[in-house]
Amino acid sequence: MFSSLEIFKTASALAAHSGARQAVISQNMANADTPGYRAMDVRGFADTYRSTLGPLQLRTTRAAHFTSPEIPGARFGVQAVERPGDASPNGNTVSLEQEMLNAVETRYSHDVALTAYRSGLNLLRTSLGRS
Repeated sequence: MFSSLEIFKTASALAAHSGARQAVISQNMANADTPGYRAMDVRGFADTYRSTLGPLQLRTTRAAHFTSPEIPGARFGVQAVERPGDASPNGNTVSLEQEMLNAVETRYSHDVALTAYRSGLNLLRTSLGRS
């Protein structure tokens, strides 16, 4: 019954997206001195989530309701894309300052996902009469 709540699917998808982005940022930082390395990033969470789900449809709970396709879960593949930027003389486009800012932004997104998940759990506990 509670296994298909959208808040938990969305929070889980955001946490997975943040983890994938952090891995790409780490790879960029590790290759900051590699000649010819091109900085990578992932598409934003909203774009990735929307492209996976498509337009949101209404759900039906009874046969008398209008029919619509079931909204799929938050299963999506995060793909790294090249991030444009100025190249250094050796052809590398990684900026450590930009990567540090991206890492902070990604940590914030992960914290938002954990907060949403925790709030959903607290709401369920409250509705069941448990603190």
